[in-house]
Formats: sequence, structure tokens, C-alpha cells
Amino acid sequence: MGETQVKTAHPKGLWVLFGTEMWERFNFYGMRALLTLFLVNSLLMKEEEASLIYGGFLGLCYLTPMLGGFVADRFLGNRNCILLGGLLMAIGQMLLFTSGTIFEGNLPLAKIIMYSALGVIVFGNGFFKPNISSMVGSLYPKQEKTKLDSAFTIFYMGINIGAFLGQSICPLLGDVKDAGGIRDIHAFRWGFMAASVAMLLGTILFYFLKNKYVVSPEGRPLGGLPSKNIASDFEEGEAQKANFSSKALVLAGVAFIALGFFFHYAVGQNLIYTLIYSSGLSLAGLIISDTSLTKIERDRIIVIYIVSFFIIFFWAAFEQAGSSLTFIADNQTDRNFFGFLMPPSMVQIFNGLFVVVLAVPFSILWDTLRAKGKEPISPVKLAVGLVVISISFFMIATQVSYIGTSGLLLVKWLILLYFLNTCAELCLSPIGLSLVGKLSPKRFASLLYGVFFLSNASGYALGGTLGSILPATGDKFAKAKELGIDLQGVLDNKITPTAEQLALLDQHQISAHNHFFAGFEIHNLYEFFMVFVVLTGLAAIILFALTPFLKKMMHGVR
Repeated sequence: MGETQVKTAHPKGLWVLFGTEMWERFNFYGMRALLTLFLVNSLLMKEEEASLIYGGFLGLCYLTPMLGGFVADRFLGNRNCILLGGLLMAIGQMLLFTSGTIFEGNLPLAKIIMYSALGVIVFGNGFFKPNISSMVGSLYPKQEKTKLDSAFTIFYMGINIGAFLGQSICPLLGDVKDAGGIRDIHAFRWGFMAASVAMLLGTILFYFLKNKYVVSPEGRPLGGLPSKNIASDFEEGEAQKANFSSKALVLAGVAFIALGFFFHYAVGQNLIYTLIYSSGLSLAGLIISDTSLTKIERDRIIVIYIVSFFIIFFWAAFEQAGSSLTFIADNQTDRNFFGFLMPPSMVQIFNGLFVVVLAVPFSILWDTLRAKGKEPISPVKLAVGLVVISISFFMIATQVSYIGTSGLLLVKWLILLYFLNTCAELCLSPIGLSLVGKLSPKRFASLLYGVFFLSNASGYALGGTLGSILPATGDKFAKAKELGIDLQGVLDNKITPTAEQLALLDQHQISAHNHFFAGFEIHNLYEFFMVFVVLTGLAAIILFALTPFLKKMMHGVR
């Protein structure tokens, strides 16, 4: 080559990964926008049940990357895993299309197909997700590692352009109501079909462009079979393989089972949530027990763990978008947006939109602060994200306290909520991803991304649990009134409903009692949203307090 100057442009491979990821997010977010509404309206589930399935499904999507990362590191390599994952996800969406086609004639079979579809998508996502993120980092030579923050921000825009397309096209095809507000419960399948086509497009794109562009700075193909890795793929003086003694593996197995019993029986979580929480903790313990770790490496890994714990509360609040906030948009919101009546599943679109608009300004903000030597270290950015999301839920809580059970929330408040949530997300998600990349020893990179994604998974699981305590929205009170039942009286225990009335409420998917959280009864939407204000607010305060300690433990990494 003979050139010594550092190239300034991002490698072309970044754009190939960007495009592949964009179509994958189209498929994932498009389906996600419709999922809870499909479960409630076509498969006739209660909102509470739909929230739990939604949280469990999202959580598992972040659990399987552990498996995908392991299979790629040891056996198949990144590329093959990306192709395999893409095909599985496209098949899963086709199964949802099938479920959405046959539910009227055969509801039990449609439910079985729906569960199988979610299972196939979960595995596809597991093969796809960790492998594409870890390849972004490998496109850059060592002296350009500082560019990773902006590379991940660009990559993050790809994610969100895909999310935006998915959340606009799939609801337009799938979330359809006629002029009288009656929903077409057969339309959901067309949204799932669109998601499947998008995934196939992304997979084909990657297949044809990978050899030309997805290469290391020296031009060797990236993400091939692990048996072909060479020594220069590792930093000098770094152990090349993780060293787990059989004792450590057995202990991790025992810990996994013990934690499983604890979460399932003592805490009362369902099996999927139990799996998510216990595998996260036992994996974290296994990595830290590795004998080849130096003190500095171990300290840095502990920082990743502490940060991951706080991120759980962020995602639990953030992910109300697909469950409780979608139900509120559907049932108790005036969705008139400048004369266009938005489908309820489309209100989430503002999150993706705002990310696309704000990603570059945020990236410039960090660059400017860095140039002046004033850039906050990563844990501070994360704590700021938690403060902002806490404020956004406080704002929505005060709004719903004004409207009671009969008023409608104006859609602008939900849009403002998504705006603040997006600012919070930009302080947190790309920064978290890049922090794991900077702090983790290379031999553990995929596994530690796995731990980081497990904190997302735990957040989604917690979000599903919290979403399921959503109190009755206005439509439920109106419906109960039609049935001749005073729902408020029933919920306040002033009226004891008859067996027939209980059966009627159940038939219309209305709960006859308030939900509880941590021993508190949730009476109304205001109290429901305050749960998130308190959780994220407390997490922010504690994380701020821990910053000096974390800074020391990071040993110079910012």
C-alpha cells in the first residue's frame, strides 16, 4: 500500500452491514407493532396475557444471541450464522401469516402456529443479532478504534430507518379499521407477510455483497469459519481462548438450576422469565470465574455488569411501547394527527423517527464535548438517560390523572413521551454497546455482548410483568356499562359481581380486580405510570452516586 495516513471514511463494509440490519429491523419492528393487537383481537387473549407473551418473546430474542454468539465463535463463523438467522426469521413471519389466515376456522391450531412462529423468530434472531454487531467493530484497524462510537451511531441509524419503515408499512397493511372504527381482524396477516419479504431482501443482499466488502482492514474476509482465525486477529499478550475449568462449568450449571428454582417458586415468575433471569446471572458468574483474567480485565468486566444491571430498569420502562402504551393508544387516545387518524400500532413509529433525526446531532454533541475535554464518561451518560425517561413517564402520569376513565389522552402527549424516550435511548443504547466493546477482553467479546443483551432481555421480561398490571382503560368502563355492570364499583370492592357478570366480563377480556405491584394496589393509570417514574428515578440516582467508583474500575477507558 505505501500509504501511512489514516483513512477518514468509514469502510464500505459498514454500509453492507447497515443495509442487512435495516431490513432485519423492518421485519422485527413491523411484526412487533402488530403482535399484541393481533393476540388480543384475532386470537382473543386478555391484554394482560398478551403483555406477558410480548415481554417473554422480546426477552428470549435477547437470550438466544448467547447461543448464536457461541455457535459462531466455535463452529459456523459470523457470516453463516447471519444467513441462517435471516432465513429462520423470514420463515417465522410466514408462520405468523398462516396463523393470521386460519384463526377463524381453527383457533387452537392458530395459537399453536403463533407460538411456533415466535419460537422460530427467537432462534433466527439469536443467530443474527450478536454476529452482525461484533462484525462492525472488526472493520476498523486498531488505531481507529476511537471511531467506534460514531460507527455504532451510524449503524444505529440503519436499525432505526428499518424500524421506521417497518412500523409505518406493517400497520398500514395490518392494523386496519373501517370508518365506524370496527377493526378488520383478518388484515394482520398482510403486515406479517410484508415483514417476511423484508427479511428475505436483507438476507439476499448480505449473501451477494459479503465477500466483496465485509473484510478486515487488510482485506481478509471477516466472520469466516473460526478454524481459519490467525494470531493477528487478537491483541498482543492477550489469551486467545476463554479458559473455563470443568469445576467452573459445573458451578455455573448448579447456580443456573438454583436460581431457576428461586425465581420460579420464590418470586413466582413464569418459566420463560425464570430462564432469562437465571441464565443471565449464571453466565455473568461463569465469565468472571475464568482463571486467565488479569485484575484490570476483571475490574472492567465488573463495570459492564454494574452498568447492565441499571440498564434493566431503562428497558422495562422503554418497552411499554409495544404493550401498555399500544393498548392506551388503541383504547384511550385521540389519535387524530393533523387530520390523519393513526392506527394505534403506528404511534410507536415516532421513536424510530426521532432516532433518525437525533442520532447525528447526538453524535456531534459527544464529539464537540470530547474536543473540549468535557465529554462525560459513559456511566454518566447512562444515568442521564435514566433521568430523562423518568421525566417522560412523570409527564404522562400527570396527563392521565386529568382525564379520568372517560377522557381521551391527546396523541401529542404520547409523541412527546416518545421524543423524550428517544433522547434517553441515545444516551444509553449506542453508548452501552460501545462501552462493552471498549471494556471487554477480545476472547470474551461475544459472551460479554451476550451478558449486555441479557440485561436487555431482563428489562423486557420485567417490562412484560409491569405491562401486565395495566389497569382498565376507558374502553373497558364503557363496555362494562353497556353490559349493565358498574366496573368502578367492582374494582373498588363496593359491589360484588354475580357469577354471570364475572363470566360476561371475562368474555369481553375485562379484568374484575386491580393488579398489585410490590405489594401496592394499582388503582388507575396515574399510579401505573408512577411505578416507572420511581424505578427509573431511583436507578439514576444510585448510578450517579456510583460514578467515581466505576471510573476507577474502568482503568482509563472512557
